Amino acid sequence: MPTKESSDELNPTVAVSASEIAARQRRTASDYVALAIATCGVGYLPIAPGTLGSLVGVVFYLAVFAFGHHVLFAHAQHTAITQAQVWIIETTLALVVIFLVTMVGIWAGSRAERLLQRKDPSIVVIDEVAGQMIALLSGPLWLHTWWSVLSAFLLFRVFDIWKPYPIRRLEALESGLGIMADDIVAGAYALIVNSLVITTYLLILPSVR
Repeated sequence: MPTKESSDELNPTVAVSASEIAARQRRTASDYVALAIATCGVGYLPIAPGTLGSLVGVVFYLAVFAFGHHVLFAHAQHTAITQAQVWIIETTLALVVIFLVTMVGIWAGSRAERLLQRKDPSIVVIDEVAGQMIALLSGPLWLHTWWSVLSAFLLFRVFDIWKPYPIRRLEALESGLGIMADDIVAGAYALIVNSLVITTYLLILPSVR
């Protein structure tokens, strides 16, 4: 089984074979698009690209949330949409975006593996983006739970690096599916734990105020 590269280790200097050099010379426009998506603009940075990819996921999620929040609440002023319905619609929007990021990530990750001739190259961080966005689904960004963004980020990094069962086994899946699947599950683990933390906090909040 090919060895998976770690996204949070310093990118090592590697010898490039003649076949890989030839493959680079034959790259098409769609190849460069795939690499741009797969690396999210931070994958080529030498220090902790996986963590930087998670930060991209945080920024992207907050941008989607802010856009949905602004549009829906502006629309709610002229319709009968309630605040609870706005939260539901925002969550649905986030789920759709995460699904699209995952599908595009599978394509881009598969393309990157073929172009770089390595299993799950460390420069590919689109999987961290998708996984981090899943972790951030753990609760609405209320005033009392603003810290849930930070805890979701930290928990996702812990699970992504720790890789409890069955995350490590999912890495063996073929091409882009293997790249994305392990981080999707790591994001789900972080989502569950962070949701429990937020719920516990909200339940004890009335007694500590």
